[in-house]
This record gives sequence, C-alpha cells and structure tokens, in this order.
Amino acid sequence: MATSTVASTSAGTLDVPSLVSQLMAVERRPIDKLNTKIESYQTKISSFGTIKGLVSDFKTALQGMNTSLLANSATSSDTSVLSASATSAAAAGTYSLSVTTLAQAHKLATAGQVSDTSAISASASTATFTVGTTSTDITIAAGASLQDIRNAINAANIGVTATLVNDGSGSPYRLALSSNASGTVNAINSITVKTGGDAAINDLLAYNPTENAPTPAVPMAQTVAAQDADFTVNGIRIIKSSNTVADAIQGVTLTLNKNAATTLTVARDTSAINTAAASFVETYNALATQLKSRSAYGSATQAAATLAGDGTVRLMQDQLSSIFRTAATPASGGSLTSLSQVGISLQVDGKLKLDSSKLNSAMANNFSDVTNLFSSASGYVTRLNSWADSVVQTNGLIDVRTQNFNTNIKRYSEQVSQLETRVSALQKRYTIQYTNLNQMLSNMNATSAYLSQQFK
Repeated sequence: MATSTVASTSAGTLDVPSLVSQLMAVERRPIDKLNTKIESYQTKISSFGTIKGLVSDFKTALQGMNTSLLANSATSSDTSVLSASATSAAAAGTYSLSVTTLAQAHKLATAGQVSDTSAISASASTATFTVGTTSTDITIAAGASLQDIRNAINAANIGVTATLVNDGSGSPYRLALSSNASGTVNAINSITVKTGGDAAINDLLAYNPTENAPTPAVPMAQTVAAQDADFTVNGIRIIKSSNTVADAIQGVTLTLNKNAATTLTVARDTSAINTAAASFVETYNALATQLKSRSAYGSATQAAATLAGDGTVRLMQDQLSSIFRTAATPASGGSLTSLSQVGISLQVDGKLKLDSSKLNSAMANNFSDVTNLFSSASGYVTRLNSWADSVVQTNGLIDVRTQNFNTNIKRYSEQVSQLETRVSALQKRYTIQYTNLNQMLSNMNATSAYLSQQFK
C-alpha cells in the first residue's frame, strides 16, 4: 500500500475522512485506468459513427449520380403557354404544341338570399346531385340555413365544393358550387329535389342545364361552363379533362397555361448530371478528409487521433484507393476508362476535383460512353456503391469493428463493477479501523494529560 500524509485535527488524533479519501484514491487507480479504456473505446465508436454517416452520404450521392444519368429535361420555348418535366422514359426530340382551349371546372351559383343564417325551409328535403356519372342523395334538414346547406354538401364529399359569396346587393348571400376537378366528365350535370321536399329548397338548388340559363336571375345558374383542354402535339389533336397531362407524350408531363403555340425540347439533363457530380465529389472529399484526420498518428507537438493505427480505417482507405486506381471497362467502341477523362481527378491530398467543362464536353461527344464509365458493371459508381454497402451494412466493416469495441467495453465495465464492490468494502473497513484508532488515540491523549497533571 502506498504511504499517505496523515492529516490531523489536533495533536495525537487523525482526520479520518481525509485519510480514507487518500487511501481510496490509491485503491481506485485500477478503476480509473479501466474507465479511461472504456472512454477511449466509446470515443472510437463515436468516430466510426461519424464515418458511417459520411459513407451513407456518399452512397446517397452515388445513387443520385446513377439517377441523373437517366434524367431528361423538357424545356418550353414559351413557359407562359406551358411548362413540362420529363422522366428517363422520354425520347429526346423537339415537339410543336398549340393550345386551343384550357380545361376548367364547372361552377354554379344560387340566387341571392337576404341572410346566410336564417332558415330557408320548414321541412326536410333530399336533393340528388349528379356529378359526372355518379348520383348522390344529400339530406337538407328542416330549418337549414344557407350555411347549413353548404356544410351538408361539403360533408357529403361528392367531388363538389360549396362556398358562400357576398355580392354586395340587397340579397347578397349566394351559394356557389364548384367541381373539384376540371373537364366535362366532372361537370355537375343536375341537381334534383326529390318529391315531397320543401319547395324553397327546390327553388334554391334545382338545376337542369337544359332549362337553367347562365344568369343569376334563375334559382341555380351556371357561372362557368365545364371545359376540356384541347391542344395539338405535332399536329395531332388531343383532348384531356385536366390542364396537367402526363400521357400525351411518353415520359413527359405537360402543364398547360394559356391558349397559344410553343415548341417543346426534350434532351438529356446535363445540369442535373453536373449537380450530381458535384455532390459525388463533395461527399467523397468529406469522407476522405475524416478518414485521414481521424487516423493520423501523433507527433511531438500533436496527440494521435482517435483511430490512429486502426486496421479497419486503413482497410477502407486501401479499398477506396484500389477502386480509383482500377480502370473501368470501356463501352463497345468507347474509350473512357478513368474518371479523369470526364473531369473528375484525384488530387495529391487525396481529394477529388471536378472540371465541369470537361464533363460537359465528354457528355456532348458520347453520352453513352460516360454512362458506361459510371454505371456499368465495372463502372466507378457501381463499384463504389458496392464498397459503401460493405462498409455500412449490418455485419459490415464498421458494424463488426464497433461490435468488438462494445465487447471490450462490456468486459471492462464488469471488471469496474467488481472493483467498485471491493473498493466500497475497503472504504467501510478503513473508516471503521481508523475511527477506532482515532478513538484509541483520543483515549491515550486523555490518559496522558491526566498523568501529566498528576505528576505535576
């Protein structure tokens, strides 16, 4: 046992708490060493967690690269006429489009009422709404106001939205109905109040397009006619119920905005590829930087990094280096085998650098060759994606390494628990022993004082 400085509160007596504390500090040194090891492993696990997140980010960028290589863009010469988007299924080319009519939703309105909260009828009624080819009965309760009728229609969920409009006249409150979808197939074809219903409800809601003129003078009138979109693509007439059309040109979604002519160009989306390539480079550089900094050895002026000398980190770095050093198999008749040929070069510091102009030039000269370089079986994206899977998947490189760390943490924690029990028992024993000793010394001091007094 190491020697300790014995503190005293008075001559011949011991400061037991201080003495026991000093002894326990010595006894706890093995526990402190184990806790330091545990903290070290926990720090390593945290570092691998950061690296795993960066590998996952890199994997996402790789997937984005694959997707962008298939992406197409659709550009209108006049976006006020129409806008468009394209998928990988679209065929590159130029299309002439002319919009004659835009689709619009059917709208009706009732005659004005003095109040929107007063009861309109005394008895209940059932109104049949026919929207497109579907008929639905809606019950209008006795004493229902204009607000109640609006609520009953909306609650029925029949593809029609009812609102109240105040036109500022002497009888300002009007019930307005609008089909939720445009086109003639979604028109409100009729509203009929069943026999036995209240006459006031019939006068308010009844609608027959062959009888009701488009004027506010009649009970229910058409304010906007249902209408289909009518347009041509390369001279072929197309009629659709919506202004958003996804099946006129394969792989292209059109959004019609106004009646006019325009030209639509479908082409490879080089902008998306450049964005994906930039993300590829950025996420790789972030990963490479962390692998390097977290595994750096110490020096006379700087402590070693958390994962210095770690075999898993070295293996990951070696695997990445091997992938970038190994050329891809060129496409049939192609010549591209390395990333540097498309503007992605590996720098001295281990980071990648993107030359967008060189990438654009490669895509312009032979797009299929660029696609092969990245996405073929031997392509860089394919091989890097397989590597990323092997790193982040369950029982992958990082998972196995952190499992080993956790095993060590568990073992050391058990040892700490055992030592804590032993130290706790020692602390109790020392406290009792030195308290007894202190009492004995106190008694001896008292006896000595008594004898000294007697001798005097």
